[in-house]
Amino acid sequence: MSDSYTIAIPERFDFSQHKSFTEQSNRLIQDEQIKTVILDFSRTSYLDSSALGMLVLMKKKAKAKSIHIIIRGAKDNAKDILLIANFKKIFEIQD
Repeated sequence: MSDSYTIAIPERFDFSQHKSFTEQSNRLIQDEQIKTVILDFSRTSYLDSSALGMLVLMKKKAKAKSIHIIIRGAKDNAKDILLIANFKKIFEIQD
């Protein structure tokens, strides 16, 4: 396995994704080989406050394990929400 892993974020990232996203991110954070997790937002057009909360929680857990998280490909509404929420201060956001 590579030291980086990409999670494809769905078109609608909201509370309905909580269980699957949390399980997947926790599994990655426990993997000693993973050093970077890339969150691919290229398909995402909607996210709500619960999605923002899931991201913050994942970041907190990842930081404890020295895992770097990159948000990549966010555009339009999704990117606006991430920037308004000031996520550029806690995540690396790439185009």
